[in-house]
Amino acid sequence: MNSVILRSAAVAFASVAASLLLTLIIVPAMGFPVNRTIWLTSTLCPLVLAWAASASTFWQSDRLKSAHRDLARAHAQLAAAHRRLAEKASRDDMTGMLNRENFFATLDGSRRKSDRGALLIIDADHFKRINDNFGHLTGDDALLLIASAIERGVRSGDVLGRIGGEEFGAFLVGATEQEAKRVAERIRREVELIRFRPVDERTVPLTVSIGGTVCGENISVSDLMRAADRRLYQAKHRGRNLTILDTDIPEAA
Repeated sequence: MNSVILRSAAVAFASVAASLLLTLIIVPAMGFPVNRTIWLTSTLCPLVLAWAASASTFWQSDRLKSAHRDLARAHAQLAAAHRRLAEKASRDDMTGMLNRENFFATLDGSRRKSDRGALLIIDADHFKRINDNFGHLTGDDALLLIASAIERGVRSGDVLGRIGGEEFGAFLVGATEQEAKRVAERIRREVELIRFRPVDERTVPLTVSIGGTVCGENISVSDLMRAADRRLYQAKHRGRNLTILDTDIPEAA
């Protein structure tokens, strides 16, 4: 408010100065004397009118600026909230990994940018047995430990997702066959090293089976998934706690 008054006063006094200057030039030029009435008129009229008009203008301008700032702040908060909601919607509530839909969408986007990489499908072994023997809450604890082990096993920049109840996907961006084998074996080993003690200090072993495939040119996400699933099926039927990767790059259908 003080700013409005000061700015209005500055405009009013400038108007008075301009009015007096014009009066001193125009009135004598017309042959009239500059008397007291003319002085008062030249001073009071611009002072009152300019002050009132400028005060109203400055006040409205300040209100508009304040409203604009509030609107910009609200818009920024809304955008941040929208980003948080979008991020939350793309994540699995339990593990924080991408959910199935967003994992495959991200995988598809990565495949469009580059043909290099490898897909791993990681499945917890005998997980139903843990749920049946110790309950689903204990099963959730085991699942979180497995998810953390997977995160330790992959490289920075790799894409992780929970694609089923106890099934995870890992897309190893730009990985060669040898790199994919090393990462898969590191994941398997990290899970195997977990010491899971749900009750009475009794250790329950946790293991995973991993099937994987290296990306070939022009291979769709569904083809990659089928190839990795075949290797996972083989790992399960060869005794579990195994890693099997395609050594032959699948051809496009």
